[in-house]
Amino acid sequence: MATTHARADAQFAQGLARAFAGAVIFGLPLLMTMEMWWLAFTMQPTRLAVLVALFLPLLVALSWHVGFEPTFDWKEDILDALVAFAVGTATAVVVLSLLGALTTEMGPREWVGKVSLQAVPGSIGALLAQSTLGEAGAGSDVRGGRTTYFSELFIMAIGALFLAFNVAPTEEVLLIALQMSEAQALVLALASLAVMHAFVYSVAFRGRPQEHGQAPWWSLLARFTVVGYAIALLLAGFLLWAFGRLDGLLRGATARMVVVLGFPASVGAAASRLML
Repeated sequence: MATTHARADAQFAQGLARAFAGAVIFGLPLLMTMEMWWLAFTMQPTRLAVLVALFLPLLVALSWHVGFEPTFDWKEDILDALVAFAVGTATAVVVLSLLGALTTEMGPREWVGKVSLQAVPGSIGALLAQSTLGEAGAGSDVRGGRTTYFSELFIMAIGALFLAFNVAPTEEVLLIALQMSEAQALVLALASLAVMHAFVYSVAFRGRPQEHGQAPWWSLLARFTVVGYAIALLLAGFLLWAFGRLDGLLRGATARMVVVLGFPASVGAAASRLML
């Protein structure tokens, strides 16, 4: 019995160390992005609270799909989600302090804003550490290989959210949207759909479900590519709203911004199977 507990503790410690590594790798680009530092004191507190509140249940579901250690029920998934968020928080504090972006002279609002915001991508990296940094196949047996349609859509949403999160805070999204015509935005939307379909269902990437290669292209296009792109656009719009990027914009500029951010979001959705 003691040996079993010791093995379990060692496995958890290894998973936790891997989670920190994943948080650093996945979160470092945003930890070194100036726009993310600015958002700490320009972002409305209520929007930050909504972002974090909606993000925590998503972490629980992500833990069920692929966490940094094997889990067997929702209680363990909730615990792992909280641990992942704590890992993301600790990583943000350490790295931002090392970079001089977090100092004792800053007020509580800036501390909470910077750390909470940076903990979001860091915690995703912490949970994805098992599939990206762990041993091949580790953890897949506890999920039993049960892949449903909604599971596929959820995995696509995670990929879209992660990649869009890396781009949404930047000023370039607004700049591109303002210099783009409506016709160009339409072409970009169609190109996003084409890229998504080519990424996942025309190119034999690792992780593509076998049944996708047997279904008609139009069925996959309707059930996965179009729906996945709609999810990518919804998440892009939500992130832009949360970061205050849509405030004061006319309807046309708002739509173009969502389409612009929807491009990396759609690529992230299509490539999600490479990470999960």
